[in-house]
Amino acid sequence: MSTRLRFAEDPGGAAVVEADLAAFLGRLVRWDKAAVVRLRSAAGEAALGVFGQPPFGGVLAVKSLALAGEGAAAVVDATVSAGQLLESVGEAVGGGQFTVPPSVTGPAWAGVLPPREGWRRVAEMEATAVREVAARAVAEFRERTESLVPERRGRAELDALAEELWSRPLPGGGAGVTLRVVHAAHALGFLPARRSGEAADEAVAVLAAGPWVRLRTGYGSVAMRGASAASGLTVSPGMTVSPV
Repeated sequence: MSTRLRFAEDPGGAAVVEADLAAFLGRLVRWDKAAVVRLRSAAGEAALGVFGQPPFGGVLAVKSLALAGEGAAAVVDATVSAGQLLESVGEAVGGGQFTVPPSVTGPAWAGVLPPREGWRRVAEMEATAVREVAARAVAEFRERTESLVPERRGRAELDALAEELWSRPLPGGGAGVTLRVVHAAHALGFLPARRSGEAADEAVAVLAAGPWVRLRTGYGSVAMRGASAASGLTVSPGMTVSPV
């Protein structure tokens, strides 16, 4: 029997939550048409965790969405197609229910998720400062890429440059936190620029639990497990140099 869920309303209306998740899923699918997400909720928790892996060197992106209605009590633990979930969320327009897609065989990362509890705050930073760090790193990547002679702009050279940049420590972020998580948060839309007239940005929190570190903003989190993300970052046109 299919599980049907409904999101709790955001102060800005039900459509805000649906659009937010759709944007997140849309980015994952644009980067990888076969992308999957892990869905997780627990008894007594009226919230759904949506985990995905963007192509930024082993980091995991996390969205936590409040649930309401009968489905809020459901225990969900499934790996599903991001594209199918994106289509299904379209059913929820205006606060309606959506169906959790059928489970699929997931990649290895879907079985090794960040812990639910045990997180401790190790640093807190202004969102503006974190955005500036991301912008400077992206600008440096572009500048150094453009300075390469054409015959040195191959995949290996770009991958090496990306690895150098995103392995740098985040200033003020605490031990083990690199620009890799900042870059992923930037690309995923978790660090949007504050619009004129909006309230002040929420602070960006850096959290740690065991071997995991996590950058948490008001729009989502990016988690990284110790040295697991220390290699494997690859570059493709429009991916690393573009924040969306």
